Amino acid sequence: TRTRTRTRTRTRTRTRTRTRTRTRTLAMASRIRIAALALCLACGSALTPRRAQPARQLQKQAASAFLAAAVGAGALGGVPAASLADGQTEKFKIPPIDRSDKTRCEFKSSTIGQANAARDKLYDLRECDMRKQQAEGFDLSGAIMTTGDFRGVNFRDAQLSKAYAENAQFDDVDFTNAVVDRVSFKGSSMKNVRFNNAVLTGTSFDEVNLENSDFTGAYIGKFDIKRICQNPTLKGTNPVTGEDTYESIGGCP
Repeated sequence: TRTRTRTRTRTRTRTRTRTRTRTRTLAMASRIRIAALALCLACGSALTPRRAQPARQLQKQAASAFLAAAVGAGALGGVPAASLADGQTEKFKIPPIDRSDKTRCEFKSSTIGQANAARDKLYDLRECDMRKQQAEGFDLSGAIMTTGDFRGVNFRDAQLSKAYAENAQFDDVDFTNAVVDRVSFKGSSMKNVRFNNAVLTGTSFDEVNLENSDFTGAYIGKFDIKRICQNPTLKGTNPVTGEDTYESIGGCP
């Protein structure tokens, strides 16, 4: 009788322990899901709800969402990432170039970030020689392109939202129909560039050489136009379209 009683007691204790463990696991999974969804709202990505997902899988999804948000918000080590690199930001603390990455200087289209510039890691094109390469239709949002050489690159229909592209070479580039919003081109050379029908809202062209560029049909905010019109290099004629650079802006205020 005593043996049976002890066995029953042990069985009940094990059952209670398993129940508590399962309850804690489900609660943890629920908290992870809520945190991941909140982070996804911040970084512009989405976590698709699924039934009866294991806690380990939810942890992986939460970690991925957190990393994307951190890259976009500059939360990793207090280093602002490329997603904050818009024309309104003045100073950045950018990490050193990872020269061990042999595939760094390649155009890689983002499949998760889009306009929010969220990526699973920093997209670094600094000092890269990308002359005359094809990036038509690519999503390059959030890229760090400072001091790179992009002369003659085809960026037609590409998306470069929140890219950081100061002191780089962009001569003879085609940005036709591209989304180039909130980008900082400060100090770059952009001679003979075509911005036909491009979106250029919030983009900085301070100290940029815009000689012979064509802005025909480009969408530019009123404030942005005022700043561009203060650029003394807004002159010349585009060698491809034949359009007058100053007139292509649509009239400076």
